[in-house]
This record gives sequence, structure tokens and C-alpha cells, in this order.
Amino acid sequence: MTESMSGAEPSPELVGARTAALEPAVGAYDIRGRIPDQLDADVLFALGWATATAMSELHSSAEVVVGHDMRPSSPGFAQAFAAGIEAAGYRAVLLGLCSTDQLYFASGIFDLPGAMITASHNPADYNGIKICGPRAAGVSLASGLGRIKELAPQAPAHVVTDTFHSSAPEVDADAAVDMRKRYVERIRTLTRVGEVTGLKVVVDCGNGMAGKLLGEVFGTDSGYASVPFDVIGLFTELDGTFPNHEANPLKPENLLDVSRAVLDQGADLGLAFDGDADRCFFIDETGATMSPSAVGALVAEREIVRAKAAGIAEPVVIHNLITSRSVPATIAAAGGRAVRSKVGHSGIKTLMRTEHAVFACEHSAHFYFDEFYGADSGMLAACHLIAALAKTVAPASRLVADYDLYVQSGEINFTVADPDSVLSAFSSESGHFPTNTVDDLDGIGLQGDDWWINLRKSNTEPLVRLNVEASDPESLRELTARVSEFVEARRQ
Repeated sequence: MTESMSGAEPSPELVGARTAALEPAVGAYDIRGRIPDQLDADVLFALGWATATAMSELHSSAEVVVGHDMRPSSPGFAQAFAAGIEAAGYRAVLLGLCSTDQLYFASGIFDLPGAMITASHNPADYNGIKICGPRAAGVSLASGLGRIKELAPQAPAHVVTDTFHSSAPEVDADAAVDMRKRYVERIRTLTRVGEVTGLKVVVDCGNGMAGKLLGEVFGTDSGYASVPFDVIGLFTELDGTFPNHEANPLKPENLLDVSRAVLDQGADLGLAFDGDADRCFFIDETGATMSPSAVGALVAEREIVRAKAAGIAEPVVIHNLITSRSVPATIAAAGGRAVRSKVGHSGIKTLMRTEHAVFACEHSAHFYFDEFYGADSGMLAACHLIAALAKTVAPASRLVADYDLYVQSGEINFTVADPDSVLSAFSSESGHFPTNTVDDLDGIGLQGDDWWINLRKSNTEPLVRLNVEASDPESLRELTARVSEFVEARRQ
């Protein structure tokens, strides 16, 4: 891109280049793109300028808190983004390296909008931005991200490079230290994990930001005493090229290392974090992956008990419609009120506020906490499970068995030419299933006596996504095959 003086009007060519880069990169809830063809330092500068402008319009905010992950491009991108904020006439509060849930926590404690430079679990050649409103409020295309996308191409031209921006502000060390100490204090206070003894826990950090969190939450890096149980870290070195495996625990192959280590070490529990450490998967003592729905149900029960002790008569817990039926059943049995939601963090965070919910969970191992400003935190969920395990003589597999009563297909994706026509046809054909309920909360959902089916479209790709739950493996195979054949026949 052509270098020019700071503050100059962008040329039509620069506006066009930015527009073309942002079109595929801006999704329904965040920004993700390949580097450098979709995201580069100029685009990050433009997005910083647009984010500060939009947050001032929407929330009268004069500052934006900014963090970044360990990807090679992230420090430079954070500097370019911060320079854009300052060019718009606002202040960037840079935290430096942090996890996404730490960025959300900082947004909460400082009451500021925030931006996290990360591509989460995506491969090494991607980067992106997760943006939130003040106090970690969800941001979507309808609630700010669309405005940012509209504004960004018009940002002033600016001299930037891919690795450094000479006018970018420095890390605010005081804010970063304050955030880390209060983050650890909040997690330890809520879960009492600092009092747990007698456990051995293996943590696969995937060369992502969890490698930094280990020393802060379980060790002494934030000024607290080390936890009195054994923590064994795998791939703790921060390396955004992901030399050992992708930091994406949704893929079973990325859980093999932690599963083997649990068995080799005779550990009680295994944790596997994604790249920006806002999501955590769990491995029991046998090396098996624990259902995120079962973990969500267990934590929901704990949060309901806590809320009732605080005087809330019927605590609300939100679950997306892909979680197991065990989740709403557990919520009801514990004396809470279950609220179904669409899939997606922005909508859930908004619903957390409108419903005054104490907790929310998704099938994809995102866990949201009222005590965490309605944001998701894999580390807080992990510490809840560690604390629960420490209070029982039963192993981890037994701990969640009562919450894991059904079998699920997992998410099956189909590339189709016209997702809307596939969903419309499936809705028309729903009468061929022995269905009690048909709903369109998120795609098309069918509910039977002891099963459910959901078929919905992707927000960002030409895909339809299938999820099925049944009471036994044979029924699951039959239902999954029937819907799969239906979709396969309509790919084109």
C-alpha cells in the first residue's frame, strides 16, 4: 500500500483495497482472515480507527482496551490497531499478551470496550479480532460490528508496517498487572481452587495463551501462592506457528497428546485449551473426552447453588439449542430456570444481560459466567471442575456420568450451493419424522420423545450444520443417516 502522511484522506484505491479485504474477513460475531492477503497492518489500523469511532458513537467511550495473543503477527497488529484508535482521537489501553477471557475481564473491570487480536483456534496463517462493548458486552453485525465494517475503509491514510508502528502507544503496565491480579483473585475466590489438594492435572496449552495462564492462575506469576496440587503442562511455550498440533480441541486428533499424558502420568484430569484460551475441553482419568454438555450441566448446578445461597430464588441458566437435554433437566432439578438460545457468543452475552442469567453454556465448550461480566472463560470453567472433583472420592468419569445420559452425533458439516433452500425443504419434510415439536429458533429443529435434530446454516460459509441427539447409538445412527441422505441429495 502507498505510504502517506498521517491523517491524509484515503485514496480511492486504498478505500477499495480495504473494502475488498474486509468483505470476507468480517463475520457475524468477529473478524478472521488470512495474512497478509486479507489482514495486514493497514487494515488493522483502519479497524482500530473504526472501532474507536463506533464505540464512541454507541457507548460514548473515549478509551478501548486492547490485548493480543502469541501469533507472530499479533504484536504488530495490536500496535497498528492501537495507532488507529489514537488517530481517531481516543486512547488505547494496551495490555500486551493476554488470553481472550482476560481481555473480556479487563473490559469488565475497567468498564471499557475491548479488542483482542487473535484468530482463536484457526491455523497459523490466520489472525483476527474479537471486539466487545463496555463490560464485555457482545458485539455482532447488528450491534456494532457492521458499523465498524462500514467505517473502516474511510480511515485516514497512515504510514504503517507489518511489524511496528512508531506512533503506537506502549503497553500500559499498570493496567496489565492490575488486570492479571484481579483476574486470578476472581477465579480463586469463585472456585476455591487454591485450596484443592491431592489431584494431578495435565494441561495441554497447545502453544497458545494457556501457557501463560498456567503460571498466573496455578503458579506464582501474579503474586499468589502456587496451588497445592500437581499441574503438568504440555506445549506451554507460546508459539503461534503451533509446532505440535493445532490449538483446536474441537478436532479429536488434537486431544491425543493430553489423553496419552493423562494415562502415562496417572492423572485425575486433563485440560485442553484452544489458542486464545477462552475455551477448554476436559479429559477424564481413562483418557476419554468428557462431554462439554455434561461439564456445562455440572457447572450450571454449582452456579445455581451459589446463586440460591446469595438469595436468588430461581436462577436463570442459558444453554444453546445444541446442548444435550441433560442440561435443561439438570437446571430444572437444581431449582433454576433454563432458557434456550441460538448458537453464538454475541447473542448469548446479550441474553445473559436481559435474562439476568447466572451462567450459560454451549455444546462447543464455551462457558459464560455472570461473575465474569457474562463473558466466557475456559479457565474459570476448568477451575470449577477441578474444585468439584476435589470434593468427591469418585473419578472424573463418574463425576459427570449422571449428566451424560444421551448420545450425540457431534457437528456434521455439509457444503451446499443454497443453504436456505435446503433448510426450507427440510422444514417441509419434517412430517416424515415422528416429531412432537418443530421450531425455527436457529435453523430447523425437530424434537421427538427421546431425540432431537437440528439443521442450521453457517453464518460465514456455504454450509449447513447437522446435530443429532438420541437415547441410544442405534437410534442416533438411523436419524443421522436419514438427515445426511436428505442433505446430500440437495447439495447442488
